[in-house]
Amino acid sequence: MTDLRMERDPEHPAGADLTDAIEAPSTHHTVPSKESESYTHGHHESVLRAHRARTAQNSAGFLLPHLRDDMTLLDVGCGPGTVTVDLARILAGGEVVGVDASETVLDAARNHAEAVGFTNVRFEQANAYELPFEDDTFDVVYAHQLLQHLSDPVAALREMKRVARPGGLVAVRDADYAAMAWYPDSPGLTEWNTLYHEVTHAYGFEPDAGRHLLSWVQQAGFDVQQTVPSASSWCYATPTDRQWWGQVWAERCVASNFAGQAKESGLADDVALEQLAQDWLTWAQAPDGWFAILHGEVLARA
Repeated sequence: MTDLRMERDPEHPAGADLTDAIEAPSTHHTVPSKESESYTHGHHESVLRAHRARTAQNSAGFLLPHLRDDMTLLDVGCGPGTVTVDLARILAGGEVVGVDASETVLDAARNHAEAVGFTNVRFEQANAYELPFEDDTFDVVYAHQLLQHLSDPVAALREMKRVARPGGLVAVRDADYAAMAWYPDSPGLTEWNTLYHEVTHAYGFEPDAGRHLLSWVQQAGFDVQQTVPSASSWCYATPTDRQWWGQVWAERCVASNFAGQAKESGLADDVALEQLAQDWLTWAQAPDGWFAILHGEVLARA
């Protein structure tokens, strides 16, 4: 196995490198269905700006040492495709497929792949519960920040296992909102975190997915003896990182689908959301501000 590492992208600040796909469903449903589920923050520019900053190094580091350049890999919930294309660069002699429920972000992913000139990657619209591939198709199936946005993550893991070749890898990584930590103390950020839990729970999703991954993988039928759990973190503490992260969430609090769902579910109004946005900007101005996100990770053999 080769230990392949990516160099840091100088075009993005450190905080932008360590960004999330932390979002929920883009369309409100009283009872989400497997066919209609999609992400919470929707596709507001503040969300896509964060997603575009993701790389294989900051979002799939736990998987990289296990890759060979001739492998086939499926990225489930690929978004705008920056990680997918990064993985295609690593798997130069193989093939990478990215799937997502949103045709809009898939267009962005295709444009990105075309811009960098990679021909070993393609993108398809697909449902995570019904992947349009034969059994035993891929050497690796990867999903980053996806399972926290699904009402039945175990069913999605079973589907990932189905399309992975025997002995292949299923690699999943998700944030854990309850484990997020920050300084200085901010009642506003505490309220934001509480609200995020309330909104996602109202839509049937698990915001603390990181701590559940090992359990979900076992429930999906993977052999615990061939499963490797781990954890890693993102940290926003430099002035550039704080400004970037604070601005991203200030915008999400008032303009993303998260804001719409908070209001539609009766959990917040415009005044409360505006205050949360201001609380994020206030935190970002603190010279000693620090914010950390813990992620759960699992590598499982199919």
